[in-house]
Amino acid sequence: MENQNDVNSMNYSMYEQYRAFLLNDLADNLSIPAGKRNFLVFRNNKYINIQTKNIAFFFVKAELSKIVCFDKQEYFVNYSLDQIQTVLSGRQFFRLNRQYLINFDVVKEAEHYFARKLLVNPVIPTKEKLLVPREKVSEFLHWLDNR
Repeated sequence: MENQNDVNSMNYSMYEQYRAFLLNDLADNLSIPAGKRNFLVFRNNKYINIQTKNIAFFFVKAELSKIVCFDKQEYFVNYSLDQIQTVLSGRQFFRLNRQYLINFDVVKEAEHYFARKLLVNPVIPTKEKLLVPREKVSEFLHWLDNR
C-alpha cells in the first residue's frame, strides 16, 4: 500500500510539473505578437533590418510604399500596402485609408471631421491629414477601444 501511495504522489508531482510547463509555454506564445516582426529595406547601399515595433506607419505616395519609424526615419519598402497589411498584426496596425496603415502606438487622438470622417492626430507629424473615411469610423473606434 505504501508503494502505491509513493507512485501516486510521484505521478501527481510529474503531472504538476508538466502542467506548469504547458502553462508557461502557453504564456510565452501568447506574449508574442502575431504578424511580421521585421522588414528588410535597402538604403545607401546597405540592407537594414527595421523592427515592426519601431514602425509608426506605412504610407503610399506616387505608387511607392514607405515606412516611417517613430524616430522619423523613412525607408522605401518593396511591398504594396495590401501586401503589408496581410503580414502584419491587425491588433497592432490598422488600414486607415488607401494611403495609410498605422501603428496603434502612433495614435495620440482622433476627432470628428467633416462628412462624418475622423481626423487622427498622430504623435509624430505627417505631411497629410490622416483621415478615416466614414465607412471605417466604427471599425477604427472599435480597434482603438478593444486592444
